[in-house]
Amino acid sequence: MKELAALNVFFWKYRFRFFTGILLVIATNYLAVLAPQITGYVVSLVQAKLPGGKPVSPIQEDLIVSYITDLSASNQFSFSSLITFCSITILALAIIRSVFMFFMRQTIIVMSRHIEFDQKNQVYAHYQKLDTEFYKTHSTGDLMNRMSEDVSRVRMYTGPSLMYLINLISLIGFCLFNMFSKDVLLSLYVLSPLPILAITIYIVNSIINKKSEQIQEQLSDLTTNAQESYSGIRVIKSFVQEGAMLGFFKKNSELYRKNAVSLAKVEAIYTPSMSLMIGLSTLLTIFLGGIQAYQDPSKVGTIIEFVIYINMLTFPVSAIGWTASMIQRAAASQKRLNEFLSITPNIQTKVNFTDFSSLKGEIKFDHVNFIYPHSGVKALHDFDLQIQAGQKVLILGKTGAGKSSIAQLLTRMYDPNRGTIKIDGMDIRDLNVQDLRKAIGYVQQDVFLFSDSIKNNIQFGIHQVSENQSLIDATKTANVYQEIQQLNKEFETLIGERGTTLSGGQKQRVSIARTIIKKPSIYIFDDCLSAVDAKTEQSILTQLSKDLEGKTALFITHRIFFSFHFDLIIYLQEGNIAEMGTHESLLVKNGLYADLYKTQQSQKEG
Repeated sequence: MKELAALNVFFWKYRFRFFTGILLVIATNYLAVLAPQITGYVVSLVQAKLPGGKPVSPIQEDLIVSYITDLSASNQFSFSSLITFCSITILALAIIRSVFMFFMRQTIIVMSRHIEFDQKNQVYAHYQKLDTEFYKTHSTGDLMNRMSEDVSRVRMYTGPSLMYLINLISLIGFCLFNMFSKDVLLSLYVLSPLPILAITIYIVNSIINKKSEQIQEQLSDLTTNAQESYSGIRVIKSFVQEGAMLGFFKKNSELYRKNAVSLAKVEAIYTPSMSLMIGLSTLLTIFLGGIQAYQDPSKVGTIIEFVIYINMLTFPVSAIGWTASMIQRAAASQKRLNEFLSITPNIQTKVNFTDFSSLKGEIKFDHVNFIYPHSGVKALHDFDLQIQAGQKVLILGKTGAGKSSIAQLLTRMYDPNRGTIKIDGMDIRDLNVQDLRKAIGYVQQDVFLFSDSIKNNIQFGIHQVSENQSLIDATKTANVYQEIQQLNKEFETLIGERGTTLSGGQKQRVSIARTIIKKPSIYIFDDCLSAVDAKTEQSILTQLSKDLEGKTALFITHRIFFSFHFDLIIYLQEGNIAEMGTHESLLVKNGLYADLYKTQQSQKEG
């Protein structure tokens, strides 16, 4: 249960609702236990009217009940008027109690919704802080499950479970106090089955806690399986693997079903256990109370009062199991949330970071070593590179040579294991991470577009575009403006999830426009023209040569751009620079670059 202590900060934040709700719960239950006392008093009045009945003594146990009985006695009501007065009093208490119950839910249940809102925002905000490494090692299904299922189960604790817990504690307390104040021996007899019930609850709750954690993990796996199937539906259909994927999902779903059913069977022990114990208590009350009433008829009212108390205890005692089950589940879910929220991102901004207003674009890699932590792949080894501000650099190399790693390190998606990376002479680890990324325009190899309008996708990250002309200019540079104009709603056209309604080339060009409109100090184009034809590529590069004037730009690709002039060309091999120079000098060297150039030149002419 210690995991739930993390919620105390939210209870304190909403302390007015929390403490008001507690008071309302207590007041509601206090009013509830007044009715049995008045009912017992009425029964005693009836008993007194019977032949051989004894006069009713004033009730002294409760101030309000004593006031009501004293009031009825002082007014010298007739018997029928007295019964009517007590009945109206019980009805009035019920109405007041109902009003209190309404406000009780308006405080505690509404508070739980506020806490749910805060928790979801807390989880989402933490997701935003975590670095790329975290997302490489955690499935999307598990991430979604924490925010939806786990937070929802915790809400059941902060709302209904907490409300019922306070309710049953206060109601049981009031009932026990009144019962023991009337007849200690009878109270002990009728409550004797409850310790057995408590032991049963403890044992069953231990089992429920373990099974709940297992089910949560299996639900994450099931969600991940479904999410991957939805995202990769085109691949599944292309390879005609619907049956295989359905079988895989059924297997995971069947495992989840078996464990959920097993948990339901364990939880089902609660209901018959509660009914049995409450039934025994009622039976004992009637049996022993009947014996006492036979010996002393004046105790009939007390016996009736005890029967009502036992019936009143039926719900709170039966709710112990349900409440305990919810608390156990909430503890298991909060444990997962606590573990997640305790994860510290590796990429963080220093407290005393170096501030900068703009970047010129001078880049320096100094003896950089980098190994991907999740796979152990050595990406860069003792890597040195100097790029002057305003230079256009072409980075070539085979798959796995380390090209994209340069972009990942430069944008601080990862930090190098050894060495330093500097921009304008400043170590990027001394800069504010968000300011650094704002200054760099990064067109990633894996294009991602949101399920939104084309306009909002291009303007993503920009709070306000000063004029519509910037949007038009960016799309013209990316050579996608004419195609957008042909769409029904032009820039307001909604695209599907991950841009599925656009072709691969269109997605790449929209992504390029999204970077251009940002007007960063440094551009990084990571294999962003692989899905466009040669004519479109030439048009884009021609426009980019104008827009990138005076800006530092890195082009990471597998092929040579013949229509673009580069100040520096780098050929990577096994995480290091194999060749570096201008186009002319590398051709003269007749090495790796020259071989690639001749191969692509012949393919182009062919």
